[in-house]
Amino acid sequence: MNDEGIKMYELAGRLFPICRSITGDGFRQSLDIVREQVPEMVVHEVPSGTEVFDWTVPREWNIRGGWIRNMKDETIIDFRDSNLHVLGYSVPIHKTVSREDLLEHVYTQPDQPDWIPYVTSYYKERWGFCMSERQKERLTDDEYEVCIDSTLEDGSLTYGELILPGETKDEIFFSTYLCHPSMANNELSGPCLMTAIIRYVKSLPQRRYTYRFIIIPETIGSITYLSRNLAEMQAHVKAGFVLSCVGDNRTYSMVSTKYEDTLADRVLRNVLHYHYPDYICYSFMKRASDERQYGSAGVGLPVCAFCRSKYHEFPEYHTSADNMDFISPEGLLGSYDVMVQVIDALEHNRHYVMTCPCEPQLGKRGLYPTISQKGTYDAARAMQHFTAYADGRNDLIAISDIIGVPVQRLIPIVQKLLEHHLITFD
Repeated sequence: MNDEGIKMYELAGRLFPICRSITGDGFRQSLDIVREQVPEMVVHEVPSGTEVFDWTVPREWNIRGGWIRNMKDETIIDFRDSNLHVLGYSVPIHKTVSREDLLEHVYTQPDQPDWIPYVTSYYKERWGFCMSERQKERLTDDEYEVCIDSTLEDGSLTYGELILPGETKDEIFFSTYLCHPSMANNELSGPCLMTAIIRYVKSLPQRRYTYRFIIIPETIGSITYLSRNLAEMQAHVKAGFVLSCVGDNRTYSMVSTKYEDTLADRVLRNVLHYHYPDYICYSFMKRASDERQYGSAGVGLPVCAFCRSKYHEFPEYHTSADNMDFISPEGLLGSYDVMVQVIDALEHNRHYVMTCPCEPQLGKRGLYPTISQKGTYDAARAMQHFTAYADGRNDLIAISDIIGVPVQRLIPIVQKLLEHHLITFD
């Protein structure tokens, strides 16, 4: 196996135990670990209370522990066993409560009775615990001692940014988030994939595009980032991708932009069609991650979401079952292969034009069989088809769609035709 799959999976394993949220030390610690592989990534801090469009950066939340105990001092649940046990952004509490009062602050997923749900309350102060429905059924005592050792105070929101300059100011944009606690596919697969994509982009001998990468807290992070960079991004971003839930082995999927007609839509549909023909294409009305913000009114960036099993669509989503067994090196590597093909397609996507009228004489250049017999020229048909449609009307992705040949197979053809000065481009 390509060692990129193993590298991504091992990075996810290091990050998995950390309790993260949209602000706080867990996010910073996780970003520091990611930056061990991408040291050029710049860390930004945005103070609590900062106005970002219609939103406000919230106070910073940190947590050290939490538990429920009965009056016999027996522990019912403990944050140390699963950081999903405490409601995200819970205010601190330490007191004795009745069973009835406790149950008003307990969250379960009754249709998945053995799993702990992931629940948050970012923008309304409350306290609470999450547990499996089975655990809740065992809460039969009259009173319980509850403790959440957390802080909610002025601090900052953290995000990471890396811009790799290319030959032009035109940009390809990648966004992912790092703000959930211990969930592997929904949370960690995106940042781990991003590290591998960055390594690939850095390895390119030349870059036509500038590449913009960000690791943010979901929703409030993208809103904050856009509030600082919107004009520049609207001027330069030609295609973008939100990376989310890219580590499992089940399927591939994408969420289209609002009108499904951007370069990002076209290239991702093309690559997925040949990589995994049974992929699922969701409309923008199925959006739920940061593509919401990038495609919102007044922003309108050409950004799709790329997933394997899409968020909300797999049973383990936002539960304790989204663990390290749910993702795999193979699943991560498959997503990496898709993004590498996307990048290669974008780097070579131009409007090519033949330099001579009529069909070129390919045989004298060693590009076509000089013996004419049934079956001898089948392999050269892709080149013939390409030259027929290289009339300036179609870019490379469009030609691929028309003739039914993957862009990856057309790139060597383009290179050969360029070497022989048979095509030019805009």
